Amino acid sequence: MERRRGRWPALGCGVGLRADHYDLITREWPAMDWFEAISENYMDSRGRPFHMLDAVRHRYPVALHGVSLSIGSADPLDPRYLEQLKALVERIEPAIVSDHLCWTGVDGQQLHDLLPLPFTEEAVAHVAARVGQVQAALGRPILLENVSAYVTYRHSTMPEWEFLTAVARGAGCGILLDLNNIYVNAVNHRFDPLDYLAGISGELVGQFHLAGHTDRGAFLFDTHDRPVIEPVWGLYQEAVRRWGPITTLIEWDADIPPFEHLAAEAAQARAILTEVQRLPLALSVSGGGPG
Repeated sequence: MERRRGRWPALGCGVGLRADHYDLITREWPAMDWFEAISENYMDSRGRPFHMLDAVRHRYPVALHGVSLSIGSADPLDPRYLEQLKALVERIEPAIVSDHLCWTGVDGQQLHDLLPLPFTEEAVAHVAARVGQVQAALGRPILLENVSAYVTYRHSTMPEWEFLTAVARGAGCGILLDLNNIYVNAVNHRFDPLDYLAGISGELVGQFHLAGHTDRGAFLFDTHDRPVIEPVWGLYQEAVRRWGPITTLIEWDADIPPFEHLAAEAAQARAILTEVQRLPLALSVSGGGPG
């Protein structure tokens, strides 16, 4: 197992905080390690969503996960968005703040999609500089997530995992490694997902995402509307074997099932963490006799 620095908190296995489950969570306070909240849904502190998040935060660790930072855009960073995000961070005091390694709009137009970047040195320098601005504004490091993609750029000069690593190192930020997105991209763009894991340095990884996707026949579509499939669980087991018990989220954003379904998937992830954590001790005991 690769040795990792303790830069990022180890929260265990959690699920997304969704409006469908507000009543159950605040009534029963279920056994759950932590919750992840979509940042943009809680920036208005006057409505019910913020008050639900605030109540949950008093009982559980919380992470904030954004979808509109547009860190890769050619547009300047939105100062109003950063002010709102900073205010939310200061009020909630999340364990982790993250967003996506992508762009979501240009020329002031928000496209409401997570669009891929070309994997070039120029893009690395551009994104790293902007991440520096964000981290300075927030007063803390962030994680950037690898996104699912359905197109690639002919002038990319490196594989995705090398690009992700270069951005994280250049910016001094961390990586939110979405294992479902790795699998989706591996099938869609024909690479080995284990090559992706091999190209990532464990000390950069602060969180995992696990989710379901839809098989459209000609390609896989990242829909977050169904259970994690076995090959993605296999990737997760391999990632945990490599890097240890990294904070893990079950991500489900559409056709949201009853809370107990999400809790069951979080329990499955927790069982993998526990099983893999036992392996080094078992190996040490079995091989520890006198030579």
